[in-house]
Amino acid sequence: MKRLIFTTIICLAATTLFAQTDSVKTSTDTTKTRRTRIRLGFGDDVAQVGINDTITTHSKAPGFSFGLTFTRFDIGLTTLNDNGSFKLSPTNQFLNYRSWRSSNIGFDVLQLGYRFNSSFRIYTAGGFDWTNFRLRESVTILRNQAPLAYTQDAVKYDKNRLSATYIRVPVAFDFRTRDDDDGRRFHFVGAAEMGVLISSSLKQESKENGNLKLGGNYNFSKFRYGASLRIGYGAIGVFGKYYFNNVFENSPAQDGLRNFSFGMSVGW
Repeated sequence: MKRLIFTTIICLAATTLFAQTDSVKTSTDTTKTRRTRIRLGFGDDVAQVGINDTITTHSKAPGFSFGLTFTRFDIGLTTLNDNGSFKLSPTNQFLNYRSWRSSNIGFDVLQLGYRFNSSFRIYTAGGFDWTNFRLRESVTILRNQAPLAYTQDAVKYDKNRLSATYIRVPVAFDFRTRDDDDGRRFHFVGAAEMGVLISSSLKQESKENGNLKLGGNYNFSKFRYGASLRIGYGAIGVFGKYYFNNVFENSPAQDGLRNFSFGMSVGW
């Protein structure tokens, strides 16, 4: 699976590079002349030298775009919100996790958008999203059990990771400033986030049992929905995502347990 993912990333990166090369041909170049004055000397004895700098910016015409991409690569932390609190209730203590080792990783591979002007566009995309909780407790979450159940183990786990993989589908509104002198701009992106579960697993590592990876149904919601916010400058930014429905379904004891993720994002 990892080999397939890395191969996909390389192919999409190459496709994106060629696509960007072709897109320059459809851009409209705007040339601006800026006059910079350099002050030489001290006190009143100052000479001013004028230098003409030529700056070229690119503005794209309104229209639709569609194609493969490799963008919005997110890497960050994920956390559980238990009915408005980031502290788990006694009922959910078996899901106690290591905050700095519980991660969210994702990226988009397909995009359809419409550009109104150089400052505003809307788009929808398709990609993948991995949510990983590093459990602190020596427990085994049981597969194919409804409601969510677990066993308390007499084993000390070096790693006890509960994971879910989703296809993610954002519908986003992207506001962008004008290019600055370095050719970069600020991005402000608000989006509705939807996800469809494609797999879930439990991975455990211990001296007693070695390495185990158990795939199956761990009661993650098959469909999730929420909102995200992205703020960036150039190709780098930050993101935050919050899902409005429960992390687990068919499990009344975990009602109100929601997922919040935040971190760094690369590519816009």
